[in-house]
This record gives sequence, structure tokens and C-alpha cells, in this order.
Amino acid sequence: MKLVVVSAGLSVPSSTRLLADRLAAATVERTPAEVQVVELRDLAVEIAHTFTNGFPGRNLAAAFDAVAAADGLIVVTPVFSASYSGLFKSFFDALSVTDEDALAGKPVLLGATGGTARHSLVLDHALRPLFAYLKAVVVPTGVYAASEDWGAEGLDGRIARAAGELAALTGGPSAARETAPEAGKPADGAFEVVPFEERLAALRPAG
Repeated sequence: MKLVVVSAGLSVPSSTRLLADRLAAATVERTPAEVQVVELRDLAVEIAHTFTNGFPGRNLAAAFDAVAAADGLIVVTPVFSASYSGLFKSFFDALSVTDEDALAGKPVLLGATGGTARHSLVLDHALRPLFAYLKAVVVPTGVYAASEDWGAEGLDGRIARAAGELAALTGGPSAARETAPEAGKPADGAFEVVPFEERLAALRPAG
């Protein structure tokens, strides 16, 4: 399996890249994969030129080819003004101009980093709609890491759950067994689903 990681972090070192690496490592633990990282800060000039001349440069074209050929994607952006970064959005805008179906049906794990937990909804109000528009298949669990999450309880669990979901979507057999509940039993913390017909039958008067 080929796994491509798209990181929109700007600083070195970058918490965005750190989260991306941890998500990739957790996915590889669950299903064997070749990992390629695309650092968008290294492609910023070529991304800008794409919108003025209509053609991606050599390095950007290689990144587009890697994303299109991937079996699964991990995408991570820092949060700016309660949304994804402009560099992150510009990369996927340029990709869709080059190939509007590049992400169609492709499993994608979403991640974001920010200075405060108040921006955690960026996963649902910004990232999910973007990748739904691009026709990707987004895993149920997105991972947001605020400054206080590093080293705190909870982040490792979210990373593991999201990685298991991505591995299962990309066909990892061990991940599918790990994330699926036993037959006839609900997953931990889930409600048992009772068919509606059974509930109606229970309401009928006896006799």
C-alpha cells in the first residue's frame, strides 16, 4: 500500500508535521505501507505559479502524481482564522484544476493543529466539506491537536482510532479486525441497535 502524507506546516520543527508523522506511524503499525511525505512549504512558490501560468512545476507535478496514485492520504493543516491555511487550500485547489477526480473515492484521514482547543471544530466545519467536495472518502475520526494536547491523555487514543479506520478503508486486514466489533456485540461505548420492527412488536397489546 502507498500512503501519502500532506503536511502544511510552516515552521521547523512543526507541530503539524509531528502530528502527521504520528498518524502515519500509527497507520503503518496496522497495515504495511510505503509512506511518502509532501511538505507544502517547499512547494509554495510552484503552487502560486500554477494559478498564474496554469501549469504545475516539476516538483508540484510530482506531488500531484503521488497524491493521485496513493491508496490512502493523511492531510494535516495548521489552523489560521478558524480554518485551514491558505497554502493547504491552494494545494488542493491546484490539484483539482489539474485533475478534478484525483481524490475521488480515496480514503483520507484529516488532522489539524492549533494553539487552542476552541478551534477543534475546524475538522467538521472546514476540512470535511472540502474533501467531500473533492469526492474523497473521509474516515470518521479526525484528529485535532491543540498546544495542551501534546503529552496529555487522549491524543494517543484519537490517533490510534483514526489510524485504524484509515487502515481498514485501505484494505488492511489486521486493522479491519482491530476496529470491527465481535459479531453480535456492539463496539465499546456504542449502543446496541434494535430493529424498529422489534420495538413496534413490543408495543402491541398482548393477545
